[in-house]
Amino acid sequence: MSEKKHKVSRRQFLTYTLTGVGGFMAATIISPMARMALDPAFEVGEEGEFVSVGLSEDDLTDEPQRVDFVVDIEDGWYEDEQSRSAYVYRNGDEILALSPTCTHLGCTVGWDTNDDHPGQFFCPCHQGRFEQDGTNVPNTPPTRPLDVYDVEVRDGMIYLGQIRQRG
Repeated sequence: MSEKKHKVSRRQFLTYTLTGVGGFMAATIISPMARMALDPAFEVGEEGEFVSVGLSEDDLTDEPQRVDFVVDIEDGWYEDEQSRSAYVYRNGDEILALSPTCTHLGCTVGWDTNDDHPGQFFCPCHQGRFEQDGTNVPNTPPTRPLDVYDVEVRDGMIYLGQIRQRG
């Protein structure tokens, strides 16, 4: 009686066999295509790429000056050039490069553009203000300092890297 329950007909055997072989073949064909399609999305981007901003170390003063530069972006399958800006200046012995993006809502700040607040970065969108070193002025909308770029000097030329968030 238990032998009858476990008998497999020829039709069931062929169905199971063909389904298994077909599934194995499908997986063999699909897996290289899936890997090729998804692999660029899983690649780790290169950290620490520095880009020349076309400014020499001798050109720097203690007054922030705006520099515009282009960064090559590779995002999975998509490659593009992206324009960026920074305010670069000498702060004592170090070179500081600040992002012009306001930390309140992402507007663009300008250096010394408001007559009421000279010597500060000013955001015209919501009256945000930052000191020359990028720290936010108390009782203004921004809640944290301007972000900074990694800075490197090579052969007397200024190179900027990744943007780092401060406090």
